[in-house]
Amino acid sequence: MVLDAAGTPLVERERAVPAPADGELVIRVEACAVCRTDLHIVDGELPDGVLPIVPGHEVVGRVVAVGAAVEGRHAGLRVGIPWLARTCGACPACRAGRENLCASARFTGFHVDGGFAEYAKADARFVYELPVDLDAVRLAPLLCAGLIGYRSLKMAGPAQALGIYGFGAAAHIIAQVARARDVEVYAFTRPGDLAAQGFARALGASWAGEAAERPPVPLDAAIIFAPVGELVPRALAAVRPGGRVVCGGIHMSDIPSFPYALLWGEREVRSVANLTRADGEEFFTLLREVPVSVTTETFRLADANEALDRLRRGTLTGAAVLEPHA
Repeated sequence: MVLDAAGTPLVERERAVPAPADGELVIRVEACAVCRTDLHIVDGELPDGVLPIVPGHEVVGRVVAVGAAVEGRHAGLRVGIPWLARTCGACPACRAGRENLCASARFTGFHVDGGFAEYAKADARFVYELPVDLDAVRLAPLLCAGLIGYRSLKMAGPAQALGIYGFGAAAHIIAQVARARDVEVYAFTRPGDLAAQGFARALGASWAGEAAERPPVPLDAAIIFAPVGELVPRALAAVRPGGRVVCGGIHMSDIPSFPYALLWGEREVRSVANLTRADGEEFFTLLREVPVSVTTETFRLADANEALDRLRRGTLTGAAVLEPHA
């Protein structure tokens, strides 16, 4: 499924199965989750991408071809392709272990073709080896919703009362990780979204309400997954002095002006940018001890536009996942 121009529907096209260049793998895609970042790309909200492009960066599949100079990967191996496609490895950010901030980084489904396809290829250094005994559909959202959620949770610090604004794919995964650590979760949803509030409570949230509401207790930290800038001052008003507001999305509408009093008291606002390979290794190691239940809705590859529209309208429960060979 190809995006030819921003703001237009994806178009189904037949292409040859790709051949691996040196250092690359080709995988047969078992499942690819649909991320809000894919929606931002399709809707033209992220600049500097490559067009035409095959979106999709939460990819689970089996290796079918291995390029020269690849070590430790073989045909039949199950791997995951994440958002981070490659980095330069030499800049100050990369050398400092902050490859997520590499100015030369390239991203899957944005600069290089992604997983809204039957086959995809990737730099072997940037894929994750995944267990073969787990369902591919439920693994796929972990490749971004899970990873970005985990990095956001780390950025939130040692919070015991955590607010989560926007209870979708990332939130429903990371809320379970937080609850496993005995963190109290307070979920904020769109106005009137009783289904999402009930979903949050079912996953262990102590409280769930609309984004404009104040939680029953001051929050130690808040994570904003919804791409809505006006939530930043609301979250600041909800966190205690010394608390932190983490913006977990790659795109957000403009943040409105707000009184300095909301920031005063050593409150912080910070963003989360991309991910590192170390984040993924930590996260997948953690999941061996803290298994999470991933809620999904599946779609045929040809129905990718429908999945994107459902995400756009906020009518999904959990994550949308494409099954290219279903």
